[in-house]
Amino acid sequence: MNWVKKRKLPVTEVITHNDRPCLTPDCLWNTLHSTFNTALHRCVNLSILDEIAHKPRQTWNSFSRYEFKSAISKCIDTSAPGPDKMTWHHWKLIIKDNDCLSKIINIADACINLSHWPKYFKVSTTVVIPKPNKSSYDNLKAF
Repeated sequence: MNWVKKRKLPVTEVITHNDRPCLTPDCLWNTLHSTFNTALHRCVNLSILDEIAHKPRQTWNSFSRYEFKSAISKCIDTSAPGPDKMTWHHWKLIIKDNDCLSKIINIADACINLSHWPKYFKVSTTVVIPKPNKSSYDNLKAF
């Protein structure tokens, strides 16, 4: 897999949270979750939305072939694939076929028009990468 290259990993220490080491997957998950999802389940006063003036609803213009191809062309071919194992190189090959491109654009337009984005499109894989030149990697903010 060309997006996976051998790298010299930094000397690591056990990640700690609240001065306790994270030695199990559950402990590490809870630490990551509490560090990076701190706003989750926080109480919010929704009445502030009442103060916002209502704007007229605007229509969404359909995606154009040029717009779609332009966006895809800027993506790096060697980046890691998503859960579907498709790389940007694969997508660039697929959209060379006008029929395939039309179907993809129709799906994107339908998602916008129906105000529905399928759960499958929201799935991703996150890779935690150590920041270079950190004296210690026991703190989550070092990644």
